[in-house]
Amino acid sequence: MRDNEIQAAWHGLSSCERCSIRDLVLFADLANNDFSTIHLPIEDIWLPPGAALYQPGQAASALFTVREGVLKLEQYLPDGSRRIVSLVTQGDIAGLEASVSDVYEHAAIALQPVKVCRIPKEVVARLSPQLHRQLMKKWHEAVQRSHECTRELSTGSARQRVARLFLMLAPLSAVKCRLFGREDVGALLGITTETASRTVAEFKRGGIVQELAPNMFLRNLAALDKMASEG
Repeated sequence: MRDNEIQAAWHGLSSCERCSIRDLVLFADLANNDFSTIHLPIEDIWLPPGAALYQPGQAASALFTVREGVLKLEQYLPDGSRRIVSLVTQGDIAGLEASVSDVYEHAAIALQPVKVCRIPKEVVARLSPQLHRQLMKKWHEAVQRSHECTRELSTGSARQRVARLFLMLAPLSAVKCRLFGREDVGALLGITTETASRTVAEFKRGGIVQELAPNMFLRNLAALDKMASEG
């Protein structure tokens, strides 16, 4: 992480207890008295789009709960190219491998403005009995998300893939979502940047999505669901 990319601040353990997404995150099962055993700082970290949270081979010193935004997990291939293997969104854990490995396996790059909580691996080790269920749950969710990206975002027509991405970027209970740059959309979906741009523009013209602000979209969920299924 570069200092000019990321601003980090200690926010206090009381913030963990009051966290608005605590039921979604690693500390969901902790009782209030469990927080008294945490003696290392839990940091709030902000990343602008394009900033790296960590790189493959970097010492795995912490796990990261995503509170806002989306990260892409990239794998660097022998020919120098990069492959997006999964997305990490609100409530997910980036760097789960830190609980069992000394180094990170992927690059974690912000696709949008991202806010994460940095949890030192020593804290996770100390609270291991209390966190066991949530750790297993987060591992399972990570595997599911990776499979979902492979299954939903790399098969079908470009229109189907873009529609599925719009559906994936926010809960179905929300009508708005934030997209990211078309180059990353193309890389994630296995289509060209031009095809990604053209397909999003087509969706806008057809009223399937409405761009409220740069990369902030209002979703027609019924139309997207139909497009995702039919192409």
